[in-house]
Amino acid sequence: MSPKIRNSLLAVGGLVLAIQLVPYRVQNPPVTQDAEWDSAETRALAERACFDCHSNQVKTPWYGYVAPVAWVVRNHVDEGREHLNFSEMDTPQRDAGEAAEEAEEGHMPPDYYLKMHPEARFTPEETQALVEGLEATFGREEHHGPPPGGRPPQH
Repeated sequence: MSPKIRNSLLAVGGLVLAIQLVPYRVQNPPVTQDAEWDSAETRALAERACFDCHSNQVKTPWYGYVAPVAWVVRNHVDEGREHLNFSEMDTPQRDAGEAAEEAEEGHMPPDYYLKMHPEARFTPEETQALVEGLEATFGREEHHGPPPGGRPPQH
């Protein structure tokens, strides 16, 4: 191996080791108030498919501790909690009313998550049970105005 290639590999290896020192990983703050679930089944389904981004009870996989992947995981969890956090129901949850619709339309959990977490992939019956349970727990936000990508009705 040439000295140039060896030095390049050593530099990359040193960089990979150095970035492990950046303390940007998923944190699980205390649960302040759990959702008042309509049933244990709804909670179990949400735990299986939603809690790893929408709660303070994230089960971080091994790769979630290795930078730079850990940074991406942390960013996704932070974004998910910003929209809905099942562990902090004592604070306003701006998107709780959209949870059922997101699950029903297949937007949640996202495809990239399902690739790494096959246990979150539901049968149609499980999806329907989750949707109905989320509606019963959080209600359903009604959208007014034009449909996504559509135009408002002409009068």
